Amino acid sequence: MFLGKSDYDIGVNTFSPEGRLFQVEYAIEAIKLGSTGIGIRTNDGVVLAVEKRVNSPLLVPSSIEKIMEIDVHMGCCMSGLTADARTLIDRARIEAQNHRFNFEEPMLIKSCTQAVSDLALKFGEDRNGNEDVMSRPFGVALLIAGVDDYGPALYHCDPSGTFFEFKAKAVGAASEGAQATLQEKYRADLTLDEAQVIALTTLKQVMEDEIQSSNVEIALVDVVTKRFRIFAKDELERLIDIVKKNEAEHAA
Repeated sequence: MFLGKSDYDIGVNTFSPEGRLFQVEYAIEAIKLGSTGIGIRTNDGVVLAVEKRVNSPLLVPSSIEKIMEIDVHMGCCMSGLTADARTLIDRARIEAQNHRFNFEEPMLIKSCTQAVSDLALKFGEDRNGNEDVMSRPFGVALLIAGVDDYGPALYHCDPSGTFFEFKAKAVGAASEGAQATLQEKYRADLTLDEAQVIALTTLKQVMEDEIQSSNVEIALVDVVTKRFRIFAKDELERLIDIVKKNEAEHAA
C-alpha cells in the first residue's frame, strides 16, 4: 500500500512510487513566482534582460540586483530566491577565478555552469565533511551567458542540477508566454541590437507594471570585447524609447 503524497515530500532524497522528488518539484514551482528573466544568444553575443519588482515607493531600485557578473567574460540573471542565487553565483565566481589562476585562461561557460549544477545537486548530503551543503534544493534558476573560445553561449540551470544550452530562454513568472514569443521572433541571423529590442519587448509584454529604467535590468557580452557589462540608466532609457516607438509604429 502506497503512502500519501505528503509522506514522500518530507525527505529531500525520498522518491515517490512514481519516481518523483517532490521537494525538487516544489523548488521549481518557487521559480515560477520569481521575476521574469530572458536570455537571447546571437552570433554577435548574448543579451540578458530581467524584471525588477519594486514593491514599495520607499525601496531604492538600484539595490535590487537581478543580473550579476561572474567573470569579465560571463554573467547571469536569476529568477527565484535571491539568497539562494547568491550562494550559487559565489561558487561560480570562485570556480572561474580558480580556473583563471591555475590555467591562465578564462573558464568555459559550460564548465562554469557544470560547477554550479554540481553544487545544486548536493542538497541533503551527509554533512560529515568540511563543506557546507544545503538541507533543501536551491529555489532559483539561472541563465548563464558569456563568450569563450567556442563563441557565445547561453545556459539554463534549475534546482534539479540539470542544465541545457539554449538559443533563447525565458524563466520565472510568465515564462511560458515569454518563451512562446521568443520562439516566434527568434532568428539565427539576429544582430545584438535586434536581440536587445526583442528581449525588452518580450519582457514588456509579460510585466504587470509599466516598463521603466528602474524596474528592468539588461546586460550583454559581445564577441568583439568578450566583456560582460550591465547597461547604465541612460542606455536603458534609450532602449525603452526604441521599444515604445516600435510599438507605436505597429499600432498606427
